[in-house]
Amino acid sequence: MARINLQIFLDIAVVALRAILPIYAVVIVYQCFAAMRRHKRPEKPLVTLQITDTNQQIPVLFWENSIGRSKGSDICVNDMAVSRNHCVLLRRQEGWYISDIGSKSGTFVNGEKTRGRTQVLLNDEITVGSTSFVLKRGDEYQERLRPSWFFSKSSDKGSLQPYKLMILITFFHLFMAVEACFTNEVTDFVPMQVFGLLELVLWTFFFISSYLFKRVNFEIEALASFLSGIGVMLLVRQELRQAYVQLIAMIIGIVLFCFLVKFIENPDRVNSWRMAIMIGAVLLLAVNIVFGKVQYGAANWINIGGISVQPSEFVKVAYIFVGSAALDKLQTKRNFIEFIVFSAICVGALALMGDFGTALIFFSTFLLIAFMRSGDFKTVILAIASAAFAGTIVLKFKPYVADRFKAWGHVWEYAQSTAYQQARVLTYIASGGLIGVGVGNGYLKYIAASESDLVFGLISEEMGIIVSFTIAAAIGALAFYSRAITTRSRSTFYSISACCAAGLMVVQSALNIFGATDILPLTGVTLPFVSAGGSSIISCWGLIAFIKAADERTYAVKRLKPKKEDD
Repeated sequence: MARINLQIFLDIAVVALRAILPIYAVVIVYQCFAAMRRHKRPEKPLVTLQITDTNQQIPVLFWENSIGRSKGSDICVNDMAVSRNHCVLLRRQEGWYISDIGSKSGTFVNGEKTRGRTQVLLNDEITVGSTSFVLKRGDEYQERLRPSWFFSKSSDKGSLQPYKLMILITFFHLFMAVEACFTNEVTDFVPMQVFGLLELVLWTFFFISSYLFKRVNFEIEALASFLSGIGVMLLVRQELRQAYVQLIAMIIGIVLFCFLVKFIENPDRVNSWRMAIMIGAVLLLAVNIVFGKVQYGAANWINIGGISVQPSEFVKVAYIFVGSAALDKLQTKRNFIEFIVFSAICVGALALMGDFGTALIFFSTFLLIAFMRSGDFKTVILAIASAAFAGTIVLKFKPYVADRFKAWGHVWEYAQSTAYQQARVLTYIASGGLIGVGVGNGYLKYIAASESDLVFGLISEEMGIIVSFTIAAAIGALAFYSRAITTRSRSTFYSISACCAAGLMVVQSALNIFGATDILPLTGVTLPFVSAGGSSIISCWGLIAFIKAADERTYAVKRLKPKKEDD
């Protein structure tokens, strides 16, 4: 009788945990983004440009500002003697600089023509065309500025300190581990061992970031830790070895994240390494083409000592590096042509490998970078038209791709053939309901690629549709956050890289989720942070380094200990 009562108690406790987890997930994601909004730079100009003829004041709000006749310029000058993209006014640690970007009439400081970056001091006169400005202090601007929408409200209330956020995340992973200990198949405490290692890694990372690196914010890292932990714990009852591999890959990803945040601290250093990174990425793709092993229809895997590596995942990080640059470098024709050639090589190489899902991700990122660099819809439209033409060729010469399109939207007609996976995903999502059947209790885990390409369905079945939708919303919200912080970034490099890294992950998530649920054709890409795959999780941690770097607080003055008063 006592044993029966204990079993009833355990069953009730596990059901209660399943009901708590969806609410918990929503709270954690909300708290992550609430904490991101907590701090803001005061809404005031960094410096002011005063037009000498009219004494009109122009507030300079950004670290890098384009000056020209184009309406897309940060500082638009209505002067026919000024080129559409004339020069760039930018701030660095040493002060303010002006850099001509190939204008017809040149840029002058105190009457002398500039060559390369030229430092500008307060009260210096800058001349473009027939218009002259005087650099003044920011506090000399008299008008009131309208605050950015994302930071317009104080959000101190309702947001948690980083360590409290980490405690919430730890308990979420703990509840997943407890659920996994009591599955229908087996009852043991192996999931608790994985949980212990997972939290040891995450808390070590937190303390290193907070007390060794003295970072004043940890929200991006907390969100990535939350999602990565879910991916690890889902694998415990599916393939234990893969769970440990995922954990090791997460550690490598965290190390890469820390390295990249430090490496891109100086945007000019990034520009000096740009060509080397581009060549390295091309060589990596070439090695993949030559030695790649076909898995799931694509030759994008390389086996090294029994470990499979997907080089295209690492090229994603390199692609963001190459596509972004400081504003004075960004607007040169040579820079843009190099990026277009590099993009064509990447997409072409992926097409040769048969990895059309990743090729589509790269192409979507290219469109985003191209628009952010030029603001020109013509370039984007031309690129889309070229892609549509290439797509028709692919459908003609790659029958298995055409079969996926044939099954798209007709999943139940092809439920036992080309749409077998999607049909099972839809079935098991429905069986999971709002709170799921419990971690490890699902049946989708027996379907091929359920832990990677179909992981959205696995989460929906085992943890419920509320949790799966919350994860999708969290990745999507990264794009809005990245867009909001771009005006505060220290360089256009940070603005473009953050938006494009977030955009890449959003596109990848959409292809994974919509492909598995038959809203789009199945492309075989991973869900960022959550899907099994060491290369994928490493690259995801690398990508969020760009978002971290775009936040002004990342490189701000660190915490200062208060001085003790003398007795």
